[in-house]
Amino acid sequence: MEILTVENLSKNYGSIKALKNVSFSVPKGTVFGILGPNGSGKTTLLGIIMDVLKASGGGYKIFGEEPTNIQRKQIGTLLETPNFYHYLSAIQNLRIAAAIKERGVEDIDRVLDIVNLTARKNSRFSTYSLGMKQRLAIGSALLGNPDVLVFDEPTNGLDPVGIAEIRELIKKLSQQGKTIIMASHLLDEVEKVCTHVAILKQGTLITHGDVNEILVNEDMVEVSAADLGQLQQVLKQMPGAGKVEPADKVLRIYFPSGTADLGAVNQFCFNNGIVLSHLQLKKKSLESKFFELTN
Repeated sequence: MEILTVENLSKNYGSIKALKNVSFSVPKGTVFGILGPNGSGKTTLLGIIMDVLKASGGGYKIFGEEPTNIQRKQIGTLLETPNFYHYLSAIQNLRIAAAIKERGVEDIDRVLDIVNLTARKNSRFSTYSLGMKQRLAIGSALLGNPDVLVFDEPTNGLDPVGIAEIRELIKKLSQQGKTIIMASHLLDEVEKVCTHVAILKQGTLITHGDVNEILVNEDMVEVSAADLGQLQQVLKQMPGAGKVEPADKVLRIYFPSGTADLGAVNQFCFNNGIVLSHLQLKKKSLESKFFELTN
């Protein structure tokens, strides 16, 4: 079942085309990353889906049907910086959030436990770290136990510890069977938590689908030896190898996906008089793929 189907969605601000005929679908149970640099249209897209903005063209369906407020109420959202009262505690803030949402007041203790804030539930919001504030915002989105969650840049502005906490929380929610749609400009985050991805560039959908299928079309092998110049000349003669490029004290050799054989690389170098000091298989990273797609 498709949780969300986007069909030729467009949004214009005067002459600026923020979204240009974007189409993709989000399967149930996935962690779906909408990835792109700032200004690519991610927030605009989520705003239209959650009825904060009106589309200029095209449409979308939620749970296979035309969207209504009743359906949107079944989605937990974190679309911008959380709007909590600084002088109130986590519990007091969540009571207000539950009253506004008209759901989830009986859920407060459970969501505080999920986002690991039970020990600080009576502390003022103003005493929280940025990571704790963001976790409370996710807790607010979880009120009423929605099956679908929409997060816009959930790790924005956080330090590495805060990013790791949110990442683990998203993984945990996914394991509970929730479908998560998250916009991010952080390639590393999408690579680590998402099962599916749609990549946007200046309002245009570049590609979308299963993360592994989109990212892994090449195997990358890193090698090093005492004489990198000689090593590069030898590797250019290796059967089956693609391009060879230098990168920070190593050379990278690219092979078609699934064909890299470390033993064969080692043997070929040895047969040509080179002893390798480093040999490692790396899948092509989302970062290199992303820049390749968007540049």
